[in-house]
Amino acid sequence: MNTLTNKVALITGSARGLGKAIAERYAAMGANIVINYSRDKTSADEVMSNIKAMGVKVISVQADVSKVTEIERLFKEALDTFGKIDIVVANAGIEMVETPVTAFTEEQFDRLFAINTKGSYFTMQQAAKHITDNGRIIYIASSTTSFPVPGMAVYGGSKTTPRYLVNILSKEIGHRGVTVNSIIPFAVDHSGIFAEAGSYPELRKQLLDSCPMGRLAEVEDVANAAEFFASDLSSFVSGQHLLVNGGATN
Repeated sequence: MNTLTNKVALITGSARGLGKAIAERYAAMGANIVINYSRDKTSADEVMSNIKAMGVKVISVQADVSKVTEIERLFKEALDTFGKIDIVVANAGIEMVETPVTAFTEEQFDRLFAINTKGSYFTMQQAAKHITDNGRIIYIASSTTSFPVPGMAVYGGSKTTPRYLVNILSKEIGHRGVTVNSIIPFAVDHSGIFAEAGSYPELRKQLLDSCPMGRLAEVEDVANAAEFFASDLSSFVSGQHLLVNGGATN
């Protein structure tokens, strides 16, 4: 049985969706948790309550990952509270779909790259500086980085660049026993742009038609992969990019 007892896990963007599912999975496995959120304190408080009920320690830190000083403060508060960080999940991100190349604006481009690219880069940089030996760094990418989808040029592009950093970082700190990997989820039902029933019906149909299993991913599918990468089972797996997409090919 996998266990994360006495480990400390920091997950960015963990008040909702994938980040919440991963944080709660790690807590159920015995890890102490650092919740991060940008604006939604109500949701963050709900996750904290859920995790406290599991008998582990948890703190919640409001920090905007598009600002390096706030990422640095996030890690400082985690270290001040727990004295160490064993697992870091760079999850925080925003989506933008159904926006052709001829239609996206500079403002949209800057916002997505500030959060998805810059935020992930500097989260992983701080992780590399502060994570314990034999620690785990996990980046949550997107299947659009492997299978380009029309209308997602900016979103897919912003999620692609940190995948390169995963490869570089795995080589730079592998001597410490630290693994660095990415999880590449298919579109996730009941999360992100599909959080509300009936949202983006044409895109949903396109994605469902491309998946042999005939469904979108669920947050638990991604949490399963995150459990593997955080556990001892993946101690010799690094610099890898795991598709969690039910065999979808676009």
